[in-house]
Amino acid sequence: LGLGAVPGRELEFRKGLDLTLKYAKALNCKRIHLMAGRIPVDAHRAAIAREMEDVFVQNLNYAAGILAKEGITGLIEPINTRITDPRYFLDSPHQAAAILEKVGKPNIQLQMDIFHWQIMDGNLTKNMHKYFSIIGHVQIAQVPGRNEPDSNGELCYRYLLNTLEKLGYQGYIGCEYKPLGNPTGSIGSCSATTQEQHTTHEHPDSRG
Repeated sequence: LGLGAVPGRELEFRKGLDLTLKYAKALNCKRIHLMAGRIPVDAHRAAIAREMEDVFVQNLNYAAGILAKEGITGLIEPINTRITDPRYFLDSPHQAAAILEKVGKPNIQLQMDIFHWQIMDGNLTKNMHKYFSIIGHVQIAQVPGRNEPDSNGELCYRYLLNTLEKLGYQGYIGCEYKPLGNPTGSIGSCSATTQEQHTTHEHPDSRG
């Protein structure tokens, strides 16, 4: 799940970024997900958090310069540590926003995956308003099963997507979910749920 915040692997991060950039340019892809990576297996989160944050900020600053030359935006995405991966370093929008403030580069932005945000923090309406200015991409799935956005679950996407529209979001809505039934049919369902928003079933970004 990436190397962006992993101490001692900065050179590997840069090599991975170079390769990812080649793919992104070939595909005319304008967004790259810069993954933070996991807490090392022999370390405790609290003990290593500051060091990992410093490494992440350093790597993101480096990436910002490289990506700016190509007109590409780098994205960081909080991933929940309660269901998906307990050792992932970046796990909340608040942590991500603090890191982005330290980086201070306009082409390094926040990837809002509503599935992860709901699991870790909830309070979605307030968080969307609070962090809207730094959101560069949005992904959706139902909670808790990560299924189709309009399947049974905790979230009302008609309301959430209307909120994004009122805020002025003009980007893609990535449908990253596990289909309960026929994948082709679920894509149509997802398109209906997102109404007039731009919709893609796959990531519009590369993962670095």
